[in-house]
Amino acid sequence: MKNKIQLITYIDRLGCENIQDLNSLFNNELKGLFGGLHILPFYYPIDGEDAGFDPIDHELIDPRLGDWSDLNALSEEVDIMADLIVNHVSAKSVQFQDYLKNGKASKYASLFLTFDTVFPNGATGADLLSIYRPRPGFPFTKFKLNDGSSKLIWTTFTTNQIDIDVKSDAGIKYLEGILNTFEKGGVKMIRLDAAGYAIKQKGTSCFMIDETYDFIGQLTEKAKEKGIEVLVEIHSHYKTQIEIAKRVDYVYDFALPVLVLDTLFNKNAKSLKNWLAVSPRNAITVLDTHDGIGIVDVAREGEKKGLIEDVILNEIVNQMHKNSLGNSLKATGSAASNLDLYQVNCTYFDALGRDENAYFIARAIQFFVPGIPQVYYVGLFAGENDMDLLVKTNVGRDINRHYYSKEEITQNVDKPLFKKLKELMMLRNTHKAFNGDFKLIETAENLLHIKWININDWAELFIDLNKMSIKIKYSS
Repeated sequence: MKNKIQLITYIDRLGCENIQDLNSLFNNELKGLFGGLHILPFYYPIDGEDAGFDPIDHELIDPRLGDWSDLNALSEEVDIMADLIVNHVSAKSVQFQDYLKNGKASKYASLFLTFDTVFPNGATGADLLSIYRPRPGFPFTKFKLNDGSSKLIWTTFTTNQIDIDVKSDAGIKYLEGILNTFEKGGVKMIRLDAAGYAIKQKGTSCFMIDETYDFIGQLTEKAKEKGIEVLVEIHSHYKTQIEIAKRVDYVYDFALPVLVLDTLFNKNAKSLKNWLAVSPRNAITVLDTHDGIGIVDVAREGEKKGLIEDVILNEIVNQMHKNSLGNSLKATGSAASNLDLYQVNCTYFDALGRDENAYFIARAIQFFVPGIPQVYYVGLFAGENDMDLLVKTNVGRDINRHYYSKEEITQNVDKPLFKKLKELMMLRNTHKAFNGDFKLIETAENLLHIKWININDWAELFIDLNKMSIKIKYSS
């Protein structure tokens, strides 16, 4: 992966009708800004119940967007990352429909994870209550088969997302088939979506257990044999990120978004500095994503302390809601059919109260901390909460999933804030200092001083949080 900023986007929400339009955008309005492109699910269909994360056919590009030849052409312009959805497939898939029709006689029967696969002798209340849940309720759905019998199937997320038995021969073959298709299609990197939930075992939390680490390691090796790098998406305690980073190419720095908010809201960089002292260097840094702003990544987990104290973390969440004029509350928690209990749904710009100076400082911090920065398409334009889309769909995360028109793209690239960010992004992409050594200079808690040194090349970031002032200096 190039040590340059990446863009993460849906194709059809960035003023594009298809992959060819996206290719044109990269060669014109966004030229030079990104060294990599993470395309959010482009499989058939892109407009499922979970915005493409419930593929009916994981190996078919939605025909409305193009085909694999189009993606191959785009891969010649920029490195492509794609999602490998390891935990589940759509209930509408050919495989699951065949299972409902033929039951045990289906050639796909072993592909799906049933309740009795994990609990052959039944489950106790303690077994069920120990299962880690990102969403309310138990992770099972009863399905009626064609012969009149019923089966309890694992559905970790929604009833349309049927969990795969990744340890079965059919599950192994299914995932390997997707990897083969990606290799032929020009995909250079994959994100393992929902990988933390892939392994279920009786008597455990069924989330990030020892066997999960083994599974991720084995799948990573298979991908690397095909020249594909691996990014793992895990929302969990920060020590889990540190551990998983030892086994894969890249992990997300999901702690950074809230730590930056803490730094700016409280005029204190202590917690951020503590994290930067131990954070994985093989990280993809983010401020915003297609999901919400994660809270669990900095929070306490049982007796394990978090990166931010509970009281301060609660104040940060409340400040986000206040800055967004309460709109984020309409999209978070039990509101708006939202099922992600550990996230606040809000654009990062709105979380900062639409303060352009604070937003620019936040991006500067992201671009200067260790890791490869990834910028979400809404964040690229300092997008505001899309309340119209939220009302239309009643899906909490849609508040930060705006559909940009071509006209909006043209308007946004002419805005002063975008031009200022563009200049900063070009510096991050081209200055040799960022291929050198990271230095966190010791300062008072209201100051942040970061320096990169690469032999005779250097770049420095100075932030005075009391004054909310920023200086960037670098060698010519």
